[in-house]
Amino acid sequence: MQVRLQTQNTYRGIVDCMVKTYRHESLLGFFKGMSFPIASIAVVNSVLFGVYSNTLLVLTATSHQERRAQPPSYTHVFIAGCTGGFLQAYCLAPFDLIKVRLQNQTEPRAQPGSPPPQYRGPVHCAASIFQEEGPRGLFRGAWALTLRDTPTLGIYFATYEWLCRQSTPDGQNPSSATVLVAGGFAGITSWVTATPLDVIKSRMQMAGLKQREYQGMLDCMVSSARQEGLGVFFRGLTINSARAFPVNAVTFLSYEYLLHSWG
Repeated sequence: MQVRLQTQNTYRGIVDCMVKTYRHESLLGFFKGMSFPIASIAVVNSVLFGVYSNTLLVLTATSHQERRAQPPSYTHVFIAGCTGGFLQAYCLAPFDLIKVRLQNQTEPRAQPGSPPPQYRGPVHCAASIFQEEGPRGLFRGAWALTLRDTPTLGIYFATYEWLCRQSTPDGQNPSSATVLVAGGFAGITSWVTATPLDVIKSRMQMAGLKQREYQGMLDCMVSSARQEGLGVFFRGLTINSARAFPVNAVTFLSYEYLLHSWG
């Protein structure tokens, strides 16, 4: 729903988008483009959290166990998060592009005799983009994605650390409940800051289907604001925030569990 709300002007809101998607595409319409992100999420998260942890280790010269007794500064946490976000963006870019293209297909499930959708699946989508737009086509919107994720993930990790420290006595590990709540609110905070560039990123990724509708990221921002007002930069924020809390709560709980298990 988020991608369609950000890139299409045919919906009045989340409920209208859900109703039209169900009527036109059945329940399968809500799961378009999900196989590729699900297959890639382990790789992307391992890059993000691995780079974050190792960057923090280099900056502070302390292990994870020592970190609770001598917590790193928020500056170090922010820098480590930004580093992880920067490197994650280029791993994520092709997967994210394919997801956006597939989720924007509004054709109902193919019926006998009806024309097939432009993309038959993630592999066909990737091959078509490569053939029609070249290797650079797979990284369309990567610059906007990098600008979105680099500062946002610095804020993400800093918010999580701050919330954990506010609820945990000095020198102790946060409880599971604290990790869940801190991770959930860190996810919401990150999407509040990320949504404007997420809208631009999604529109840039779709521009290849519209004969390069935008000349660049700045042109996309100016054109979107002129045509639809400043509110366009916050499309999808509600659904992103609703999804962010449970997803990031579980993500941080898993992260902390693995760190404690492996020392």
